[in-house]
Amino acid sequence: MAFPIQQGLFQFDIIDHYAVLGVPLDADFKEIRQRYLKIAYRLHPDTCRAKNNVEKERAGQLFSKLVNPAYEQLSREQSRIEYRLIISQIGKGVAQDTINTTIITEPAKKLAQVNKNVETAYQKLLQPLAVDEYLILDGVYQKIAQISELNLVYLMFSEGQTQKKLTTPAYVGAAAMATSSTQATTITQEPSKIPDVETGITSYIRRAQDSLSMGNYAQVILEIRDALKLEPNDSTSHALLGLAYLRQDQTSMARVHINQAIKANPQDPIAIESKKELDQLLNPNIEMLGSKSKNAKGQKNFWTLFNGKKK
Repeated sequence: MAFPIQQGLFQFDIIDHYAVLGVPLDADFKEIRQRYLKIAYRLHPDTCRAKNNVEKERAGQLFSKLVNPAYEQLSREQSRIEYRLIISQIGKGVAQDTINTTIITEPAKKLAQVNKNVETAYQKLLQPLAVDEYLILDGVYQKIAQISELNLVYLMFSEGQTQKKLTTPAYVGAAAMATSSTQATTITQEPSKIPDVETGITSYIRRAQDSLSMGNYAQVILEIRDALKLEPNDSTSHALLGLAYLRQDQTSMARVHINQAIKANPQDPIAIESKKELDQLLNPNIEMLGSKSKNAKGQKNFWTLFNGKKK
């Protein structure tokens, strides 16, 4: 089913399941289920009050192709946590100017101008959009787009960077320079913390690498989730997480992390290899360079980047 939405999280080739259900980003299972049941009553063929067969069929398509997958993703705690991590990384990238975006819908613009009580403002702006989200089928995609852009701005606020991004897009003033200077001073004063973080990252990456080679993708996700808590923009971590998703046929999630890895460090060998694997899957007709023997050699080099031998 095509998604004619280019706003919010959708522009990053990921479906905003929270926007589809019209629930806030901090919604728990109870709230998600209650909302799903309300939408199901409106769209399900047995209870849909459509005016004609065409509209009823459209409602059924929205329910089966859009609403059901969103509920399936968010109703399970583990998948909800993983999905929340992915969209949080997108919000961080936008907030830190590593990912470009444009805010065009009015609710999102209003939230972007809020100086305090962001959570309250977010909930107030979301509520009227969610109430009539599926009231008029012709306007469903527009409502989802508005909610998704609202979600994206809220994610940016969650990183504590939105106001700086919006008020100083083309000029770095004295205050911003002072902040940078303070941050640099802090790093200089605490050099002992750097080796600890790097050691932790390396250990997580090595364990994730071993798990990936054995096909234990769930363990890869667990290891990398902890690694990203220490270094949210680590290119190798994003690349390995992308590969884990890619090999579970979760292409959208894989693409987000692999693209983030390339943006963080285009020279990272693992990021490069993960991008090649993604491109090969998306474009199977592209001829891979080298013979099978060279590919085998390349695979060996990939897995020995950290510890000399493939396990």
